[in-house]
Amino acid sequence: MDFITDYGLFVAKLATVLVFLLALTFGLALIRKRGKAGQEERLEVKRLNDKYDAMALALRAAMGPKRAFKQAHRAFKAERKARAKDAAGGNGSGTRKRVFVLRFQGDIRASAVAALREEVTAVLTVATPNDEVVVILESPGGVVHGYGLAASQLQRFKDHRIALTVAVDKVAASGGYLMACVAQRIIAAPFAILGSIGVVGQMPNFNRLLKTHDVDYELITAGEYKRTLTMFGENTEKGRQKFREDIEITHALFKDFVRTHRPDVDIERVSTGEHWYGLQALELKLVDAVRTSDDYLRDASATADLYELTYIRKRRGLERILSPGVWWG
Repeated sequence: MDFITDYGLFVAKLATVLVFLLALTFGLALIRKRGKAGQEERLEVKRLNDKYDAMALALRAAMGPKRAFKQAHRAFKAERKARAKDAAGGNGSGTRKRVFVLRFQGDIRASAVAALREEVTAVLTVATPNDEVVVILESPGGVVHGYGLAASQLQRFKDHRIALTVAVDKVAASGGYLMACVAQRIIAAPFAILGSIGVVGQMPNFNRLLKTHDVDYELITAGEYKRTLTMFGENTEKGRQKFREDIEITHALFKDFVRTHRPDVDIERVSTGEHWYGLQALELKLVDAVRTSDDYLRDASATADLYELTYIRKRRGLERILSPGVWWG
């Protein structure tokens, strides 16, 4: 009898362990599946008109009597139905203008350009010259090649004759302004920072530290200017001079780029590396109007359908934050 009891307890324990292992395996598989799904690249689209309308309805519901709210809700539904009917033709055949909203949050490496190029491509598949693109831009600048590519992505809209407006609420300096100046129209908040049309190149040098600790550093190159300045070798005045020349060439290209896209700007006045606030930038013709992106989009929603696009990229491993090189500065 004791044997049967012990055997029964053993079977019960074994079954409990098996159930636990199965549940654990299922849970891990589900988490892994969700993790992979979260890493899939996709395009998210939000209709900003609905957001604004929902906010207005929520306030009316809180402030007014139920009867007034019901009337407002019926009017909202009727307007939405009219908009849907107008856009039913697709491919821009409706009479109502469309505004595509993109957001660019820049870092020193301009890593957001990877998503920007996909968002631009998506817009170009449906946009017509009757539409408009608004880019809400925030960036203090960064590497030359990264922001050069970002500016080229915005140029694609102009090449397809689609109106481009850049809105700066906080900062568009250096490489950020390189991007902004591509637009036909730049708006900025009163205290947004703009300008900084200059170039900076910097890197530390540890050569004296290595010598102090009797550490030799060998650098072998082919080509007189393959490496002008190094972090560990002993830099020469000839190498420094070549590096300065490269910086000046980059600055000249930056100035020419701004002059091409904003010919009314006194480029020699604004290309000193200084930055200005929105109100000052308006006087210098670096921007066309002092206004926030919120105000611009809210007004646009009265006569246009607004769509905000966000391209979700696959999650990447940690990238190096700093690297020696030349920055828009």
